[in-house]
Amino acid sequence: MVELKTAPEIEKMRAAGRIVARTLAAVRKAAHVGVTLAELDGVARGVLHGAGATSPFLGYRPRFAPVPFPAVVCASVNDAIVHGIPDGYRLRDGDLVSIDCGAKLAGWVGDAAVSFTVGRARPEDQRLIETSEAALAAGISAAVPGNRIGDIAHAVGTVCRAAGYGVPDGFGGHGIGRRMHEDPGVPNEGLPGRGMKLRPGMVLAIEPMLIAGGTDDYRCDGDGWTLRTVDGTRAAHSEHTVAITGRGPRILTAL
Repeated sequence: MVELKTAPEIEKMRAAGRIVARTLAAVRKAAHVGVTLAELDGVARGVLHGAGATSPFLGYRPRFAPVPFPAVVCASVNDAIVHGIPDGYRLRDGDLVSIDCGAKLAGWVGDAAVSFTVGRARPEDQRLIETSEAALAAGISAAVPGNRIGDIAHAVGTVCRAAGYGVPDGFGGHGIGRRMHEDPGVPNEGLPGRGMKLRPGMVLAIEPMLIAGGTDDYRCDGDGWTLRTVDGTRAAHSEHTVAITGRGPRILTAL
């Protein structure tokens, strides 16, 4: 069931989204060579606490997970695609890092992700990151009333495939509101003109995930959470929470 949000409710989601944006910016600023992923999670916890927000990630346990998620951000490095658990790994020069973060404020949730490199960026990594951002922008542009979920999926997938990248099978975006994951699902590949019609008041988390090697395959680490590329190539992840309005898409997790 899809819950349409009122204008005041979208404003409340925007407040949560601003906190997500500030948290991601703070984590990115702190991500230097030698800093641990656990320390980055600590930075995020500080921003959330200071804003009076809680984390929808911390303690989250979907059906596939053997244990609740133990952190407030997902920190995925190099060949990790998504859902990386922050630990004692120290960042190295040239690492490709994806940080996914959520915030819950006054009962409403925001969710976004960003990928970046630490230190000297490899040209191939920069291209991968830029393509993930372009795919996200294309998906957002398609999030207008009268279009369908398939139009968003097709826009995202077209950018990814044209660049020669893989798209992890079965993973994509989602509806969002009072809970982090709501209906409908938003695939990262699909047919235009198919699926649920988009209406004002729908709020979606659109999140391209790209695999540099071109395969769609992934594997799960022993922690039951971290997804990695099978071929060992690097991955990137970009995400925004987006409200569908009569005046076009509105990004709720932008600074």
